[in-house]
Formats: sequence, structure tokens, C-alpha cells
Amino acid sequence: MCPTPSGLPPQEPPLCLGPLPQMDAAVFDVPPGACDTHAHVVAADATAYPLVPERTYTPPPAPESAYLDMLSQTGMTRGVLVQISVYGTDNRYMLEVLRRSPDTLRGVGVVAPSVTDRELEDMHAAGVRGLRINVLFGGGIGFDAMETLAHRIAGLGWHMQFLMDARQLPELLPRMRKLPVPGVVDHMGHMPVADGVDSAGFQALQHLVRDHGWWVKLSGAYRISERFDDFSDVVPWAQALIDTAPDRMLWGSDWPHVHQTRMVNTGRLRNQLALWAPDADLRRRILVSNPERLYGFSPAQ
Repeated sequence: MCPTPSGLPPQEPPLCLGPLPQMDAAVFDVPPGACDTHAHVVAADATAYPLVPERTYTPPPAPESAYLDMLSQTGMTRGVLVQISVYGTDNRYMLEVLRRSPDTLRGVGVVAPSVTDRELEDMHAAGVRGLRINVLFGGGIGFDAMETLAHRIAGLGWHMQFLMDARQLPELLPRMRKLPVPGVVDHMGHMPVADGVDSAGFQALQHLVRDHGWWVKLSGAYRISERFDDFSDVVPWAQALIDTAPDRMLWGSDWPHVHQTRMVNTGRLRNQLALWAPDADLRRRILVSNPERLYGFSPAQ
């Protein structure tokens, strides 16, 4: 959660901490073409880009310039922007940022089932390659829309991305297995690692990855860990996912790390890959080759 005044009910969604300006240096050689597949941008002008009233939190500005600086500091050549929940289905700012960096950025949008074909085609031209279902924060689109949206985007070659608690997966598997597009699960399932890799939720996640061609974002360790801020309890969890399907694993920073009471170090999060994937060739697949296939980047030189 974001901090709120002690003893006072919030009058509006609470203001979040901002990201740290400095970050740890890399402990491994970040390969050329590396991609951060999960981050958000928030415009500085809240009047031109208003936040939806049903949001869960209020982020500080995280504009394009700060985002591109973060990519540079972490050694990333490419990035994938995910429409942040506080904008609801107003993708304008994200799309503007994508259009200014067509070779190096891609996006994941949020739309209602009533979206027009023309709007989807325009988003594709801007670099969008997926749609997000979000049932954890206000402003998202829920499970009731996933079949309709999946069929709408199948012809575009997009995927569906899910911000959800993987403990919900067992009851949703019959629906998810029938989707006509691949699925991508955020933040390693966004469930507590304390539940263990033998839990029903984790097993369902592995099933989708192993048997149905789904993908997982190795991101948000701080959202599922009980050990701030080395997140050592996430190591076996991440390694089990990588072992399940190394060619469908992606890495993301989750910058600017919204809805947290303690701010994390983005460079330290990237450095966790050295523990999760000690082999350099495996890290290159996670950082370079896998995102190239999913998001349609040109092959790295």
C-alpha cells in the first residue's frame, strides 16, 4: 500500500512513493538488445491526462524522460510499457511515448470490449502487442471481458496479459485454456512465495506455461516476498518457473514500483537475474531472444 495519514481515512486514493533516482550497478554483463518488459509511465500534466476516480492509488509523475533514463541506467536497450491502472482505458500517454520510439519500445494496452477495430489497428501501429486484464487494482478490465477481447485481438497476433493472484488460476483454467491467444502472467503469479511451489496456484501457473504456451514475467519480486530487500525467498520460485519453460520467461523491472510503503532499488531487482539464471546464455534468452519473439522486435545485433 501507499502511505496514508495516520488515523485519518483517505479523502482520495493515497499518494505513492516515487522511484529512487539512483540504482545499483549491474553485477553481470547486460547483453545488447536487453528488454525490460514491464514498466509504466505517468505524465507530469494531470490535467491533460486525468487519473480515473476509481483508482486504488495515486502515483507521482513518472514521465517519458525518467523512464528512458531508467532504461539506460539499467543497461536496457528496449522496453515494454504497460498501461497503468490509474488511467483506466485512456491509453493516450503511453501511445504517445511508444510512437516516439518505434524501434525500441512496445506496449500492452487496456481497452473495453466496445473498442473499435480502428482503435485496435491504431494501437498496433503505435507498437501495442497485447491487452491487459487487471483484477487487483481499480481502473482495470476484469475477467468478464477476457474472452471477448481475446477473440478481438487474435487476428493481430497479440496476447492477453494478466495481473492477478495465481491462487485464482485453478478455477479459471477451463476458460483460460480455451483462449485463442497466448497468455502472459505478471509478477510470477503475484501470490505469496510462502505458499510454495507445490501449491495449487503455482502448479496451475506451471501447467499454463508448460502445456499451453503461456509466458511469465519474472518481475515484482518485492510484491510476493517476505524478505525485504534481498527477496531471497523468491529464488527457488523464479528458478522453478525458468526450469518449466526457459524460452517463455521475460524480465521486467515494474518501475516506478507503485503501491509500496518501502521503495525498492531497480538495479538490485535487475541483479536478481544473476541468482535466478546464473548462466549467461540463459539470461540472454530471458532478456533478448524471448522478448524479440513475443513483442516483434528486430533481432539484436
